[in-house]
Amino acid sequence: LTSMRTAIVLLLMLALAAVPGSLVPQRSSDPNGVIAVRDANPDLVWLYDALQLHDVYTSPWFSAITILLLVSLVGCVIPRMRHHWAAMRARPPKTPARLSRLVGFQTVPGDAADVERAEGVLKRLGYRTERYGDSLSAERGYLRETGNLLFHASIVVIVVAIVAGSGFGFQSQRLVVEGEGFSLSGASLDTLTTGQWVSADDLPAFGIHLDRLDVVYETENPDAIGQPLDFTAFVQVTEDGETHPGQIRVNEPLRVQGSDLYLISNGYAPEITVTNADGTVVFDEIVPFLAQDDEMTSLGVIKLPDGLAEQVGLQGFFYPSAAQLETGAYASYYPDVLNPLLSLQVYTGDLGLDGGVPQSVYQLDTEDMTQVAGRDATEPALLIGPGETVDLPNGLGTISFDGIRRYAVIDVHRDVTQGWVLAGAIALVAGLLASLLIPRRRLWVKATDDGLELAGLARGEDPRLAGAVDDLARRLRGDADDAEDPP
Repeated sequence: LTSMRTAIVLLLMLALAAVPGSLVPQRSSDPNGVIAVRDANPDLVWLYDALQLHDVYTSPWFSAITILLLVSLVGCVIPRMRHHWAAMRARPPKTPARLSRLVGFQTVPGDAADVERAEGVLKRLGYRTERYGDSLSAERGYLRETGNLLFHASIVVIVVAIVAGSGFGFQSQRLVVEGEGFSLSGASLDTLTTGQWVSADDLPAFGIHLDRLDVVYETENPDAIGQPLDFTAFVQVTEDGETHPGQIRVNEPLRVQGSDLYLISNGYAPEITVTNADGTVVFDEIVPFLAQDDEMTSLGVIKLPDGLAEQVGLQGFFYPSAAQLETGAYASYYPDVLNPLLSLQVYTGDLGLDGGVPQSVYQLDTEDMTQVAGRDATEPALLIGPGETVDLPNGLGTISFDGIRRYAVIDVHRDVTQGWVLAGAIALVAGLLASLLIPRRRLWVKATDDGLELAGLARGEDPRLAGAVDDLARRLRGDADDAEDPP
C-alpha cells in the first residue's frame, strides 16, 4: 500500500467506482428518480440492491476503496516528506570531475577569483550554493517536490474532509407549492439524510415559505425557444421569531443558520376538487405533477380512498401548452402555461392503502384496479381545462380543475467541512502547478586553466536547462546585466 503505483491504481478505481453514482439515481439526491428507475426495471431491482447502486457513495465497497486510497497516500507521502526535508537541509552535491559530460557544457573566460562572482549571480537567481575549492555547486527547484507532496497531501485532506462532512452534515428535500411553507423538522420533510453523528434533533430551527417561483424562458432566439433562462424562488425565512425575505436561484443558494438552500427542480401543481354523487366535496387539494420532459409535460396521481361509492385512483398528464397530434394524443409544445390541459385516466378498485405498506404519492398501483376511463376502457380519458368540471364515470361524482400553481423542490444541505474542501482544492491545484512548472536543476562552475567551465544537470525533464547554462555564461561574460533575474 505504500507504493505510489498502488495509490494511482486505487485513485483510478475510485474514479471508476464513482461512475455508477452518476448514471443511477441516488437516494440521497434524487429519491423520485430512484422510484422511477426501479418501477421501469423491475427485473433489475435485485441487482440495484445487491450492489447498492442507489447508495453508491455510502456503500461498503466504495468506502473500502476510499480507505485503502487514504492509507496508501499517507504511507507514500510521510516517508517522502522526511526525505524531502532532509534533502532541503543537505548541501548541494560536489562538483563532478568531468563537466564536459553534462548538459550545456561550455567554457567562459575567468579564473578562481571569478567563482565568487558566479556565486553571487546564482544566489540572485534563487539557487542554493556551496563552494568546493575552486568550484561552485548550485541547486534550485525544491518547490517542485514540495508541490508534488502538497498535491498528494491535499487529496488526503479533501477525502478526509468529505468523509467528516458526511458524518457531521445532513441533506433534506421538500417539495413546496407557491403559497405554502415548511419547517426544518423530520416530520415536514420529504427526505432527510443525516450523518452518523447527527440526529433529527440537531437540525437548525427555521421555516421557509414560498411566496412565488418565477421562471424566465427564451422567447427571441428561434433555435432555443422555450429554453429556461432563469429560476428564482422568492421565499420568507422565519428564524428566532423573526421573518425576512430571501431568494433562491440556480447555483445561488440561500444560506440560513449555516445551511445552504438550493433550488433543484420545479413543476406545476393543479388545484383539484372532487365531489361525490351527492355534491359533497371529498377532495380539495393542490396536486404536484412531476415533469417528464423539457416541455414540462407532467405526470401526476390522485388517490381517493374515501367519500365516493368505491375507491378511485386517477392518473394522467398535465400539459402546460397542449396541442393535439395527428394520432389524437396530446403533447406540450412550450414549457410555460399557454394552453393548459389535464388528461386523466380513471381506475376503480382497491388502492392498496389498507395493507400497511407505504406507497409513493406519485405512483398508482393499478394491479387490483379496473380502468373505467382511458385508453383501455370504453370511456375516453377525462380532458379538463382550467375552471372546468367534468363527470366521473359510473355516476361517481365530478372533478374540477380550479387553477394552477408552481412548485419548487428545495434542498437543504449542511456541510461543515466546505471550507476545508475548498482549501484542499486550492492547495491541490497550486501543488500540481508547482510540480509541473518548476524545474529541479543543478549548475556547476569550475575554475580551470582554460577558464570557467559551466554545465548543468536536471532532475527529470528540463528542456530549458541548456538555456539556463547559456544565460549564466552571458552574465559571467558581461553580455547581460547579472543583477537582473531571467524572464
